[in-house]
Amino acid sequence: MKTSIVILNYNTADYLRRFLPPLLESIKGQDAEVVVADNASTDSSLEVMAAEFPSVRVIALDRNYGFTGGYNRALREVEAELYVLINTDVEVPSGWLEPLVGYMDEHPECGACGPKLLSFADRGRFEYAGAAGGFIDRYGYPFCRGRVLTLTEEDNGQYDSPRLVHWVSGACLMVRSEVFNGLGGFDDDFFAHFDEIDLCWRMQLAGWKVAAIPSSAVYHIGGGTLPQTSPFKLRLNYRNNLLTLWKNLPATVGPRKAKLRLTERMLLDGLAAIVYLLKGQWSSFTAVWTAHREFRRMRGKAIEAKGCKVEGLYPGSILLDRIFRKNRIFAFCRKDNI
Repeated sequence: MKTSIVILNYNTADYLRRFLPPLLESIKGQDAEVVVADNASTDSSLEVMAAEFPSVRVIALDRNYGFTGGYNRALREVEAELYVLINTDVEVPSGWLEPLVGYMDEHPECGACGPKLLSFADRGRFEYAGAAGGFIDRYGYPFCRGRVLTLTEEDNGQYDSPRLVHWVSGACLMVRSEVFNGLGGFDDDFFAHFDEIDLCWRMQLAGWKVAAIPSSAVYHIGGGTLPQTSPFKLRLNYRNNLLTLWKNLPATVGPRKAKLRLTERMLLDGLAAIVYLLKGQWSSFTAVWTAHREFRRMRGKAIEAKGCKVEGLYPGSILLDRIFRKNRIFAFCRKDNI
């Protein structure tokens, strides 16, 4: 099989009913298949698949391994040149897949790519999770062409050219199977969140490229499994962000600079925790504190430098730039290089 589109599902039977039919329709006549990997759902997901989509292959996992563990286990059972990892809450239009496959065929140096991610609720606006391709600032805060912090742009064609980026969203991510498997897949310890940024960073340190392909666009609801206000989600984001920096930053900027930036980032996290406390958000404060405790326990060996160029690294602070530039923050996102 040329392309396997793998959906990792956990308790989203309604999304399967809603978004699986247009996905199946969109790949008719192509060398592609759809596979649903189920993370031991406790709702009616497996019953829905058996009754309404009997021709779709289902990989039923024995427990909830999270995004990282679920995909790592499911993709071991999938044979294809290209994997597409796609969320259950993504709607695809016709013609979304061909530009991604075409780009990968024409650019053998590219290890992963992704489409433009637009909001399902407001289709003319970029969606938070990945917009038109992601960057990362000096302290590890991710942002996108079309989304900085919580501010999103309207899509007026300003990012309609393909571009090498630092990361593309795991909500809809195409990756070469040889690259994914060669790197050991996602970091199993992450469980969820920041996993695609870590994978794309490791990919670049291994000599591969990551690209955003805006001629393909999909529509994402977002927050289908964990809401933005979830303390568990906050904890995963803080912890996995630090783990990603610990692993990849030394090989990118050198050990001394990496140590300084990581220390600065941890201080910024401390300030964020104090703000949560002053606002009476005890669960958020606890999430940050727990994230740092888990980071210190989980951190392992950093990746050794190989001299490979890493795209999409912003030398400044996206937090400060958002404060002082306000809505002009997106101007530098439109440059060919940052």
